[in-house]
Amino acid sequence: MRTLLGALLAALLLNGTTARAATPAERLAPIAPQAWDRAAAAHLLERAGFGGTPREVDRLAALGPDAAVRYLVNFDGAPPAALPPFEHSGIFDPGLDPFPPSRPATTKLAADTGEALGIKVRSGGNRPMQPIVNAFFYWLRASMLETDRVAQWWAERMLVSPRPLEEKMALFWHGHFATNEEKVRDYRKMLGQLELFQRAGLGSFRTLLIGVAQDPAMLAYLDAGVNVKGSPNENFAREIMELFTMGVGNYTEHDIREAARAFTGWNFVGTTFHVDPARHDDGPKTFFGETGNFDGVDIIDRILAHPATPAFIAGKLYRFFVRDELDADLQAELGRRLAAMDYEISPFLAMLFSSREFYSEAARGTRIKSPVEYVVSTYRKLGLDDLPGAPDFNVVTAALGQRLMHPPTVAGWSYGRSWITPSLLIERGNFALDLVFPDIEFVPADRYPVYPTGEEIRAVHRRLRAGADMVSATRPVDVDTGGGEDMMAMSNQVDREEAFNTRYGSYRGWQMAIERVKPIERDLARLDLAHMVLGQELATPLAVVDYFTARFFSVPLDDTTRHQLAAAFEQALGSADVLANATTLEEPLRVLLHLMLSRPEYQLG
Repeated sequence: MRTLLGALLAALLLNGTTARAATPAERLAPIAPQAWDRAAAAHLLERAGFGGTPREVDRLAALGPDAAVRYLVNFDGAPPAALPPFEHSGIFDPGLDPFPPSRPATTKLAADTGEALGIKVRSGGNRPMQPIVNAFFYWLRASMLETDRVAQWWAERMLVSPRPLEEKMALFWHGHFATNEEKVRDYRKMLGQLELFQRAGLGSFRTLLIGVAQDPAMLAYLDAGVNVKGSPNENFAREIMELFTMGVGNYTEHDIREAARAFTGWNFVGTTFHVDPARHDDGPKTFFGETGNFDGVDIIDRILAHPATPAFIAGKLYRFFVRDELDADLQAELGRRLAAMDYEISPFLAMLFSSREFYSEAARGTRIKSPVEYVVSTYRKLGLDDLPGAPDFNVVTAALGQRLMHPPTVAGWSYGRSWITPSLLIERGNFALDLVFPDIEFVPADRYPVYPTGEEIRAVHRRLRAGADMVSATRPVDVDTGGGEDMMAMSNQVDREEAFNTRYGSYRGWQMAIERVKPIERDLARLDLAHMVLGQELATPLAVVDYFTARFFSVPLDDTTRHQLAAAFEQALGSADVLANATTLEEPLRVLLHLMLSRPEYQLG
């Protein structure tokens, strides 16, 4: 594995050398028509989308550079994206809103008012608050599972959309304006934010930024509810400048405090943006040396007018779509062009995707694919029409370091080499193995609690089904069952005194959630590699290796590796004559594809 990782880093160093000395204007000049070829088309489709089949690459190559960019960026000639909307499971109950911040806050509300989550405390009987606690855990589990369904739905769009840049830009903005369902705890807000990225991600950055500032998911994630007149919370004001628009060093702590005052009172009701005038500070504020009665939109406009902002945003777009290395002169020129385009994203990307810089040797095959890109591009290059349910998309990408709707911090994911460690490279190979040889012991995470704390839920389930009382069934998993009569007496005493049982609530909440959340479809990938190879009339193992390389890889394989893979395929096939073994070709081809997709070169796009 150290050898594989070393090969990957060597490939990065080999391909990441600086292009010839040229001015920023020369580097951003359009690619010459005679420099356009099939490899350039494949590179464009990989970066502006998620790759494609040989037929899709050929079609793009035939358009020429200008028309190809217009096709992918402006959708000139592209079919409409007639994709189905997300199909809700119907899990939300009106009483759940507003959802308390914790289980203790929920039971305190119930104790103080006699009701919480739309459920009244029972007037008698044991555990009078148990239905309320059950409902609290129900929504935590149900929102988490429904959010996984949103991620699956989104990945399906990445796979089949005829306008893949819409989804690629949504992925970019999801990492830029990062929010996490574990804190938001409402799939509806997460879905609404994703739809904002899909709808507005290629338009005006100003419109998008205001939309995010007024987005319930972001407002919940950055604690808008406690940003009020007289006691401003600086979370959003700090992040909008540090992470979303300008970068560190372009503002003062005073600017943060004054901006926070401008955003006071911005909150949400349900899934709708709402301004509470009583909580908004409408007094004068001094921001970037200018004084006025500013609200949040006024602050955003002044941030956008700051010279650091266009260069910051342009730099992030460059690093996502082109390569990690970006010198100051080129970043400044990119910023000037974005500002001149009035922060319109589509024309900026069209300029970038047309540039000599984008097609330079330094840019091609030097970007490590993120887990989502790695998985989706593999499916697209295979020509799949549906996203497989097994291997589980959410489980696979989480194991690889990128679970949609769950960025690790407000700063999003760290791209580049952080995606690759020895263990993560093994996990990528495991995905390829599960793709070509499915795991017959696969357990769907949306039907069975397989996450780390799931053992607590499974233990409660087993004990209750075995006839244990609630207290015995809900003891910690590491507590011994012994104790005889003394333990039984203690359990009975606790049983009489409980107002609710938290562990049972967690277990019952899971049951209620899987009853209502629609299951993810669990079809396997329908592969027919033999048909793919025989259709090309490939006669030798080396020809098969070269075909797979051309179809799947952005980085060519060296001759030694090519012949080693061909030898391994020949051994699995038992012959050097591919066409003569047409009826027994499928399994050896799957062995070969697993080997190739596990290669370090395949991680580069």
